[in-house]
Amino acid sequence: MTTEQLITQIRTKKSFLCIGLDVDLNKIPEHLLQTEDPIFEFNKSIIDATHDLCVSYKPNTAFYEAYGIKGWQSLEKTINYINEKYPEIFTIADAKRGDIGNTSSMYARAFFNDLDFDSVTVAPYMGKDSVEPFLAFEDKHTIMLALTSNEGAFDFQTQNVEGKELYKVVLETSKSWKNAHNLMYVVGATKAEYFTEIRKIVPDSFLLVPGVGAQGGSLAEVCKYGMNANVGLLINSSRGIIYASNGMDFAEKAREEALKLQQEMEEILVSSSKFQV
Repeated sequence: MTTEQLITQIRTKKSFLCIGLDVDLNKIPEHLLQTEDPIFEFNKSIIDATHDLCVSYKPNTAFYEAYGIKGWQSLEKTINYINEKYPEIFTIADAKRGDIGNTSSMYARAFFNDLDFDSVTVAPYMGKDSVEPFLAFEDKHTIMLALTSNEGAFDFQTQNVEGKELYKVVLETSKSWKNAHNLMYVVGATKAEYFTEIRKIVPDSFLLVPGVGAQGGSLAEVCKYGMNANVGLLINSSRGIIYASNGMDFAEKAREEALKLQQEMEEILVSSSKFQV
């Protein structure tokens, strides 16, 4: 998917919502446990109920890998279902890969060629050798960890390196890598005060923003400091939507929560001086 296609979807749906498909068998409705593939059945119901309210789905691969080959098969069925039934949706493999050379190339092939995701998250700690193999794929996007929402982010990411915070060094350096136009960045919603500085470095890039809702991030604050002329934001919500209910009505309740966020996003877009709906 091209960036232009993603922007078109945002304008059409008046939404920049990304729904995280982080499936825990201990949390899904009990009646699904009797099905042949509970993970896929859960995802399918969530997707069918919310696809018109969001522009992206983001399965966190750890929640599938934890169940071995069956979990991986559930992930494959999920991405195939999205691509076949809702091809306009931007898909993110939240895999946080970060190796080098041929290993990164193989990871890229796994997510881009075999599973046909539109994007994958990567860790940049090992430098361009770990990221450029992903960037080589046309119309595929590499979403690089920049400033995350976890407590440990302060261990390294905000540390001063020769007069500049490390996350700024990472952002600036990444712009020089081959095919850097395919880069997006992860920036946590709980770090809303940092968005102004981040936008000075990557004004036009899309930012994947976890942490709104359950982790305490403010959608209004993120949009105030992080939105650009094309919105440039994918706001992720996982638990707050997919686990809104663990009963028979789980899909309906998930839709209700997604609708609340979509409507809030639409209000922001309509009133924003940065973005023209």
